[in-house]
Amino acid sequence: MHLHRRLLGLCLGLHVAIAAALVFKPGDVASIPSWDIQSTDIVGTDMGRLSRPGVRTATWHGIDSPRCTLMGCLVKAGVYREDRLFFSNALESFDASQFAVPWVYRKEFSLWPSPGQHYHILTHGINSGADIYVNGHEIANREAQSGAYAGNSYDITNVTRGINALAVRVYPTDYNYDFALGFVDWNPYPPDNGTGVWRDIELKQTGPVMLGPLRVASQVSLPIDHSSAFVTLKATATNLENRKVTVDLKGTVSLEGSRHSYDLHQTVTIPPFESTEVALSTALDGPAIWWPKQWGEQPLYVGQLSASVDRRISDNVKRNFGIRQVTSELTQNNDTLFYVNGYPFQVSGAGYSSDIFLRWDTAKFETQAKMMLDLGLNTVRLEGKNEHPELYDIADRLGLMVLPGWECCDKWEAWTYNDNLEINAEWTAADYTIANRSMYHEAVMQQGHPSVLGYLVGSDFWPDDKAAEMYYYSLKAADWQAPIIASASERGYPEILGPSGLKMAGPYDWVPPNYWYDIDPEEDRLGAAFGFGSELGAGVGTPEISSLKKFLSKPDLDDLWKSPDKGLYHMSTNVSSFYDRKLYNDGLWNRYGAPRSLDDYLLKAQMMDYEATRSQFEGYSALWNAERPATGLIYWMLNNAWPSLHWNLFDYYLHPAGSYFGAKVGARKEHVAYNYSWQLVYLINHSLDKRGARSVAVDIIDKSGKSIYSNHMAIETEPNTSIDVLDLSETINPITDVAFLRLVLSDEKKAVLSRNVYWLASTLDTLEWDDSDWFYTPVTEYANFTSLNSLPPAKISVTPMKSPPWHKGKTTVVVKNLSKVPAFFIRLNLVDWRGEDVLPVFWSDNYVTLWPDEKVELQVQGEGGAVVQVSGGNIRKRDVHL
Repeated sequence: MHLHRRLLGLCLGLHVAIAAALVFKPGDVASIPSWDIQSTDIVGTDMGRLSRPGVRTATWHGIDSPRCTLMGCLVKAGVYREDRLFFSNALESFDASQFAVPWVYRKEFSLWPSPGQHYHILTHGINSGADIYVNGHEIANREAQSGAYAGNSYDITNVTRGINALAVRVYPTDYNYDFALGFVDWNPYPPDNGTGVWRDIELKQTGPVMLGPLRVASQVSLPIDHSSAFVTLKATATNLENRKVTVDLKGTVSLEGSRHSYDLHQTVTIPPFESTEVALSTALDGPAIWWPKQWGEQPLYVGQLSASVDRRISDNVKRNFGIRQVTSELTQNNDTLFYVNGYPFQVSGAGYSSDIFLRWDTAKFETQAKMMLDLGLNTVRLEGKNEHPELYDIADRLGLMVLPGWECCDKWEAWTYNDNLEINAEWTAADYTIANRSMYHEAVMQQGHPSVLGYLVGSDFWPDDKAAEMYYYSLKAADWQAPIIASASERGYPEILGPSGLKMAGPYDWVPPNYWYDIDPEEDRLGAAFGFGSELGAGVGTPEISSLKKFLSKPDLDDLWKSPDKGLYHMSTNVSSFYDRKLYNDGLWNRYGAPRSLDDYLLKAQMMDYEATRSQFEGYSALWNAERPATGLIYWMLNNAWPSLHWNLFDYYLHPAGSYFGAKVGARKEHVAYNYSWQLVYLINHSLDKRGARSVAVDIIDKSGKSIYSNHMAIETEPNTSIDVLDLSETINPITDVAFLRLVLSDEKKAVLSRNVYWLASTLDTLEWDDSDWFYTPVTEYANFTSLNSLPPAKISVTPMKSPPWHKGKTTVVVKNLSKVPAFFIRLNLVDWRGEDVLPVFWSDNYVTLWPDEKVELQVQGEGGAVVQVSGGNIRKRDVHL
């Protein structure tokens, strides 16, 4: 065999070096590592010719990536630049006509075919349909390979040779007619509508028996502290040859980092060209239990299964998995309540967006996940953006729960009863087949991941009974063990699944902080803090100036504060309800006063954003144990597909601002919060193990720093609870101007667990609930904060200090108010020696307000920080060198 390979290499010369081998032995799987792509307008449509080895590709675009949509590929190849495409409204004038015809992805590779060896092309979804050719032979057409999530396995053994060529012709995507990945009103549609090989295409080598993806089913007993577990490794074994084979199966289960393993064995006989399900089981004594980050550790197990024929390995499969139990139930109010390892789990999360060109960046998502955990969130929702296996691997290791599901507003929800679609291309028999294949593929990919909380088989609308049954049984066939939820809304439900227990009642645009606490009467209080809100928020997420300058022109920046009602390209699409900032700006102008400059506008916007996100997360946290509990919320949204002016907790460049730091306060593990509507103080405990003595300090001062109220109370806290501990109505009601409320929670060692400052007007914003629309509730009278514009100036000191070693690369910044008046809304920004933002950056707290003579120590972590830029409401701007 070695001589044969050497001779083949000599005969084929340089071409072998170019067409590198990807797999070498049975069980090997490799992604196609790179592509040449070109339009059929240029290379023609003869796929038989284009898929033969030796085609000259000098005029094609070489892409050093295993996966990318057409736009993603062309950006990767340097044909287009992201910064230019995203600047101002440049994307609006992009010529998308080049994507009206199919394009071809092409790659050559070498193999060493021999008797008993089999080769397979594995797809995991191509957006949204493709013809696949190998060495001049059609392997699959667009009817067989259709759907962005439909994975397939194609046996190419009979057409392989030493040097091989794979060609994939992708067809233009139409969100109305194809099972694709759309963006609805989140941002402009990408010019190519996401067409292309957006997920890996893999090459696999096996012997006479092929194993399908490894599935892991685990059963764990409760109570979890004294549990045992039963684990089963499962796969589909297929005999690829025209003879009966006896297969020796070997399985192992081991804890990562442990030398001990559980060894499993089984022998099966498979008739020619048939498949059989195999299952090997073992009990685990004292299993290592996986927990969400806030509740514990994230141990992972490794499961492996190999198949041997005639004492030779024919195939093997492997995956990581975790042992935990996730369930859900409907409360007496028909709200969904999740349980993790037997404990009630209040979902506190946000909705994720893929990149506009579906470009996956592992490091970027890991940072986004770490930012979510830094915020105190525990769940990320994926609405039709199920991404790649790496996302779930990262979530498993970090302890972030994931709630995936199908998307709204396009072909995925083209039901007869969906009257929200302009084009409703109702499902055909072929569509049900594509959707079913998609469901099974996603279920198999996700099912072993302990981070998966459930699956939403519908978003705005529920699937019809036929589709719901199909989804349900496909999930069960994949050994799905997490909850299956009908949809993210309460419009209706299929018989097999019952009510979803989730509400999708808005808001999506600006509402005041007291909105979340105004829960009575429930029937018209929409998104207020009761039940499970599957996507809701005040529509905030204004980037700071350093980010804005990366994607807005000078006239665009002027429009932010000079043309408050104008439609803006970097909001939502121009046909959506969110194309302008009118509702948001009405609140800003009326509450804080007309901005005097862009800087003044951005300061007030950050104050608005901070208030909005803090109150939402606090509202749901505070009412966790209410008569009708707030069982979960998904903030709309976590991030943006491209640089955007709203709907985020951090901007496209990962820079945190008001929406981030407000949410970070509101979602703290142990916290003390103020209920605007009822004027109550709540003690919140999201942990499972923190209990005992706590103290709460409550102070109120006026704008001049004069004390209005001061109280210090001792209290006991219990895990996973929220209780009201103090009524401030008698103190708050007499206040006639803006005042500041500070709440500080400390433990028995006087260590501060939470510090929280509010600015309160003499009246609340008045909501007109009866006139609510699907995306907001009008405000008829606004709270008056305009006197904040005339706060007496405050002087502060900002002093960097060397942090102790246990702070792991963090820098401590001490901020002290040297004045006798409050220092309001102090913003700190870490930049490098060039003045560029340090990204990513993690602050322990930010956008803080200090009492007279008060000092706080803040920690910051970021690579290359040289200067802290300081600004705020009534302080002088300055730079502090580290």
